[in-house]
Amino acid sequence: MTDFQTPYYRFSDYLKETFGEKVYRVPVDAGFSCPNRDGTKGIGGCIYCDSRGSAAPFVRRDRSVREQIEEGMRRVLKRYKTRKFIVYFQAFSNTYESPDVLEKIYSQVLGFGGMVGVAIATRPDCVDPLKLDVIQKVFEGMHVWMEYGLQSAHESSLAWMQRGHSVDAFKRAVAMTRAYPFRICAHIIFGLPGETPEMMLETVRFLARMGIDDLKIHMLHVLKGTRLARVYEQAPFKLLPMEEYISLICDALEILPPSVVIQRLTGDAPSENLVAPKWILKKQETLSEIREELIRRGTHQGAAWQRVPTTFQTEENKTWRVREEKHEL
Repeated sequence: MTDFQTPYYRFSDYLKETFGEKVYRVPVDAGFSCPNRDGTKGIGGCIYCDSRGSAAPFVRRDRSVREQIEEGMRRVLKRYKTRKFIVYFQAFSNTYESPDVLEKIYSQVLGFGGMVGVAIATRPDCVDPLKLDVIQKVFEGMHVWMEYGLQSAHESSLAWMQRGHSVDAFKRAVAMTRAYPFRICAHIIFGLPGETPEMMLETVRFLARMGIDDLKIHMLHVLKGTRLARVYEQAPFKLLPMEEYISLICDALEILPPSVVIQRLTGDAPSENLVAPKWILKKQETLSEIREELIRRGTHQGAAWQRVPTTFQTEENKTWRVREEKHEL
């Protein structure tokens, strides 16, 4: 929900509404690969992908999933004193295996007290009904988030990133997933070379029309050891300054339905691996500036959303009307 203090629908608020208390994610690296790394669709991954495949810096791939969960729960318990957790399959493409292998990997999550959900990050071209059936079977009774990396609704940008999939692949993944009781979270990137502010906002409008449940927005950043780093070093291109990014984020929030849960508004990167822009290390400052800009504008998430029927409208999506009436700024 949105209010004067939080003029957009934060993931932390959704979790507290749903589970009655704070819930924290425990990221794991289950040893998956990616069709864009093993030669199926490409070698070396997307242009911005490093050797960890978006894994959290403290995650140990050399340990089993259960060991990683145990360590992650201890870490979160010590810091936050929480009693509920979500396992986050984060690194690389976490559905890129046969259904039988996926079932064995996912089953390692079961049996932990306080585990209320699972988030599975993957590519939209790495899901099919058999794999989704396995996810439903293994995690029956738990909340499931399917996280699909779209990055951009523009084919030219997907080609520049060397993503190896089309926008239609994302559409198909969403259509398939709507047959299951899962939430759909999309990942997008702002600041891609060649994209104008209007193009970035068109990606947001596209997702609004698709009726997604959750959204993560990342700022394009350059990490050491990536193909993007080599491109940037040879011919530096403009990366969005903090002020422009904040303004774009606020524009994006205004055109999103109020029911879309905002899981992320800026990316994370280890300082020792970050080439540019350095301002993304100021995460809390960036989030504070986004909130202040929305308040300064006198606006909030959904303020400029065009209320039109979506292709994959559900009863849950329609609850924006209730939230908007109760929490309008």
